[in-house]
Amino acid sequence: MNIHWYPGHMKKTKDLVKEQLKLVDVIFELLDARIPISSKNPDIDSMIGTKPKVVILNKADLADPRATALWVEYFKEKGTIAIPVNSVGGKGLHDVMKVAEMKVKEKMDALIKKGRRARAIRVMVVGIPNVGKSSIINKLVNKKSARTGDKPGVTKGKQWVRLKGNIELLDTPGILWPKFEDPEVGKKLAFTGAIKDELLDTETLSLYLIENLLVGYKANIVKRYNLVGEMNEPLNVLNEIAKNRGFIVKGGEPDYLRTANIVLDEFRASKIGKITLERPSVK
Repeated sequence: MNIHWYPGHMKKTKDLVKEQLKLVDVIFELLDARIPISSKNPDIDSMIGTKPKVVILNKADLADPRATALWVEYFKEKGTIAIPVNSVGGKGLHDVMKVAEMKVKEKMDALIKKGRRARAIRVMVVGIPNVGKSSIINKLVNKKSARTGDKPGVTKGKQWVRLKGNIELLDTPGILWPKFEDPEVGKKLAFTGAIKDELLDTETLSLYLIENLLVGYKANIVKRYNLVGEMNEPLNVLNEIAKNRGFIVKGGEPDYLRTANIVLDEFRASKIGKITLERPSVK
């Protein structure tokens, strides 16, 4: 599985984010709740330094709630607040905004003590592409939001959008893409649709996904596809799904491509169940 990244593009976007970081008070780091480690850009923490940060575990409605609770505790132990969010319905975003206000309260109080006028909290959303950043931003920026224009001392051309409450969002958030040193990271991003399917071998990808599901969610896949007998090998599972769904081509052979697409689509739509493919490391 060859997944490419582009050093030139990566450097350009990293420079853009570093420039924008000077303008904001708090960072919203967006992760996919189903794969919090694989959907995290490893450079984020070093880039933002001591800048206050809130982790948004997006697509929590698709993830295993038991695993999500473990991840919330995992980040808490590392001194970071992580909040499960459903970007479609907006559940959890209110808590994100409250934490953002708490994170910068001391800074804002200090400005007021110095005689400065109280101003809105400025935030930026960061994360790799296709983990729901646009959905989160669109949910935060509702119809009643309005652009506030350039701010004094802010780089020309940077636009801010007023959110509910006393918070503003920089509407040109940086886009980051990780270097895939671990092929498992690439696979998991592909499972969730963060990498375009046409870049990959769909049949092989579905077998990798089934392999993962057999480890932690075998009962889910057995129930979804009415599987019977020994279901321990991914290829056997794919064959049975094809047979049960009637995905057979001329000559009586399984239609592997159609079956693979069904498995991937139904995993992404949570039809196989609420599934998380990563757990925090056991101490």
